[in-house]
Amino acid sequence: MKKSILLMLLSCLALSVAAQDMKSVFISMPDSITPLLTKVNKEDCVDFLDSNMKAEVSTRFGGTAEMKVLTDDYALIQTTPTSSLEMKLFPVNDSVKVVCMVKTACASACDSHIRFYASDWSKQLRTEDFLQMPSGESFFLPNDSLTDEALVVRQKADMHLIKASLSKEDASLTFIYTTSEYLNKEDREKLLPHLKQEPIVLRWENGKFR
Repeated sequence: MKKSILLMLLSCLALSVAAQDMKSVFISMPDSITPLLTKVNKEDCVDFLDSNMKAEVSTRFGGTAEMKVLTDDYALIQTTPTSSLEMKLFPVNDSVKVVCMVKTACASACDSHIRFYASDWSKQLRTEDFLQMPSGESFFLPNDSLTDEALVVRQKADMHLIKASLSKEDASLTFIYTTSEYLNKEDREKLLPHLKQEPIVLRWENGKFR
């Protein structure tokens, strides 16, 4: 009897999760994850877009934020003039989805942080279970192609900055190496020829990015 009840509860939960779309996920997002946006802010953004209006709102701390895109499984919000938030729903199996969230902040160069959550926001999930982040080294051409001058400049790039972006059209995640953007012009020009020209693109397959 207890086993039957448990199976029924799990089935109902699976149906509930499967029925969620980005609109409901965005509105139910906890304040702890996006402290700038109140629930009213989020509801207003959705209402404005539904009415074909500019979805710009005044945030909790007096700034402005704008929802740029909202689809069934994707959202893009410009949270401040120099930061943005992207979210996309990805299926883990036939009944369960997870939220992939990309927060990007830009100064002289942009850098992103990626997190995964249950679609009902009940818990944050381990990023390593869904994504192997590319290393800074993976954006460089083989070391034997670097000149002595480039090696010196590379040492000045003492931190790896990587901008990530989700696609609203497909199940891909793109990484662009931005460390060179915070170097001065002369050093940047010396380093760029030794970076790979193409971004790194991962695609969601069988419940994780590959």
